[in-house]
Amino acid sequence: MSESLRQIAVLFARQDSIYKTLPGCDVWDIERDARKWPGGCPVVAHPPCRAWGRLRAFAKPRHDEKELALLAVDHVRRYGGVLEHPAASTLWAAANLPHPRSGRDEFGGWSIQVPQFWFGHRAYKSTWLYFVGIEPKELPDIPLVLGDAPCTVGLFSGRDRARCRKAISKREREATPPDFAVWLCRVARGSFVRTERVAA
Repeated sequence: MSESLRQIAVLFARQDSIYKTLPGCDVWDIERDARKWPGGCPVVAHPPCRAWGRLRAFAKPRHDEKELALLAVDHVRRYGGVLEHPAASTLWAAANLPHPRSGRDEFGGWSIQVPQFWFGHRAYKSTWLYFVGIEPKELPDIPLVLGDAPCTVGLFSGRDRARCRKAISKREREATPPDFAVWLCRVARGSFVRTERVAA
């Protein structure tokens, strides 16, 4: 099957996700419940991050929410694809994922850090990506955008508001920029894992 036609699964998407407008994406949002995904193809995984991020001490995740990220890691390792989480996510230590620039894990997985600003986000939004089933040289081209992002993800933290950039909305913090979604789908479609690992 050609890369352009190969189906992928998008796990833990927003209900109004951009992925629902992209061809070849089997999108699992909160209504479909990604815990019920049967497997069988590469994934783009966006598991909930508030229990894992820098502000986790202030977060109020559902009682079962934290385990969803561990499930997403398992799916990426079994079927190939990419997992996206905020930079410095504690998921990396909990799931023994290799930090950016630190080599590979036993599944051949590796990580990089990219700013979503390069893909059209209005804030810099530094992101860690964990890949399985694709080599660095096989990644689609990553854009490079110079300059400062016009907005910020965080709150003002006591700084002079007159000199601060505007903070983005909650929806914009959670949404994936269209160009980034397309890029992540291309990564997943180019990912392959050995059949014996999937059958294990």
